[in-house]
Amino acid sequence: MKEFVLLFRQPSYDYSQATKEEMQALTKKWQDWLGGIAAQGKLAGNGIRLAMDGKVLSAGGVITDGPFVEIRERLGSFITVKANSLEEATTLAHGCPAIDANGSVEIRPVFG
Repeated sequence: MKEFVLLFRQPSYDYSQATKEEMQALTKKWQDWLGGIAAQGKLAGNGIRLAMDGKVLSAGGVITDGPFVEIRERLGSFITVKANSLEEATTLAHGCPAIDANGSVEIRPVFG
């Protein structure tokens, strides 16, 4: 079985504006979806949620604030899954809560 990274991209959104109930509902969606992958024995690594701030280092030593300076969506988090093919990994991505929020999931094989 091969490993694939599922990268979750979502529109930039300030989650500090969400109500407690909205955050609980969103958390449950993520837990249910990830739990389904784990129940199949295909979750290879725990998800890692990324902070909204950061820096970008470019050629020539140019540093800019935040990784989302010129885009409308952000890379929010990622997980690693086990699958036999890119098609199977793509199938696992279906139902991801990021898609419900007008986001996307990028599916990439792990090199090696």
